[in-house]
Amino acid sequence: MQIKIPHPVIAAAALLLLSLPLSAQEYGVSGFMPAFYPQMKEALTWPEAWGNSPEKDFGKWRARGRSIVLECMENIPPAPAAYGMEVTASEQREGYTARKIEFALSAWYRVPAYLLVPDGEGPFPAVLVLHDHGAHFTIGKEKLVRPFGVSPEVQEDALQWVEKCYDGVFVGDFLAQHGYVVLAVDALYWSDRDRLEGADYDVQQALASNLLQMGGSWGGIITADDMRSTDFLASLDCVDTARIGCLGFSMGAYRSWMLAAVSSRIAASASVCWMNTTEHLMTMTNNQNKGGSAYSMIVPGLRRYMDYPHTAILACPRPALFFNGSQDKLFPVEGVEDAYDILRKAWEDNNAEDRLVTRIWDEKHFFNRQMQEEVLGFFRRWL
Repeated sequence: MQIKIPHPVIAAAALLLLSLPLSAQEYGVSGFMPAFYPQMKEALTWPEAWGNSPEKDFGKWRARGRSIVLECMENIPPAPAAYGMEVTASEQREGYTARKIEFALSAWYRVPAYLLVPDGEGPFPAVLVLHDHGAHFTIGKEKLVRPFGVSPEVQEDALQWVEKCYDGVFVGDFLAQHGYVVLAVDALYWSDRDRLEGADYDVQQALASNLLQMGGSWGGIITADDMRSTDFLASLDCVDTARIGCLGFSMGAYRSWMLAAVSSRIAASASVCWMNTTEHLMTMTNNQNKGGSAYSMIVPGLRRYMDYPHTAILACPRPALFFNGSQDKLFPVEGVEDAYDILRKAWEDNNAEDRLVTRIWDEKHFFNRQMQEEVLGFFRRWL
């Protein structure tokens, strides 16, 4: 019997194949992740992060980093020529007036919103409150401001949601009672900006895909809308333009630190239960890898340059608050700690340690009343 000797290249390839784990030969995807996701993570070197970037002047680095974020946002709707605000209804509350308004958020669309204005003489400090995701689309701004003139179903929906996530408190009303102008606007696909045919969790992927097909992104449009909402706030006579802050929980927290990163109008930001690193979010077990809701918080291509905390540093040295929970299953504590270390280094480099608050609470994914009181104290100090 004659034994054939294989070509050296073929033989080497065969040996390499045999040396691979059996699982790597059987599939290309596991769960929701590519089988090679560890290698993808290792390839992320964050070349434009503060400390890695060739630009060592912080002010110039910040301008460079912000331009990168805005470029990655891509094809955002154009700004409106005029806001054309209309007040459609109002309700006097204890110490403030709640107004339903409409205004042009871009040249392409007008949106309804809630505007809360304290009693007395302004101008007042102001806070843009940014609602969460929660896989719950039938309400948005109503998660933060007690609605009025709505159906009993919407009223009950809002009451149940604030019990579930905000310890029974409408955070926007809480701030208005303490002297802040408050603006709450729906993000695209929530409440009054929901789907014509009704909300459906799975529609998120198609919506995000279609926006990408047209050169944009869902996450980019949400951030752009938040920037325009801040500009609108600054246009109001009742607002002190030097004292505008932003606040959010969960996806709203992501929106808050992203907004502070790209808008110089934000004097102080508070972000509750959304900060981590790609290393700890992109795992086989983390909720982030399921897609769907993640699309609303993705700016395409940005991870090639900076990770989440690196992007948040673009707000430095302005005051910023970050809270997370040790029992929060969405954001691993190890990733929170790593992100906080990155943030602290940047504020220390700018001699602004006293302007950064980072704290891990013994809490789940929840914005409790004690947290709310501490956020109020933070805004009182810096706004």
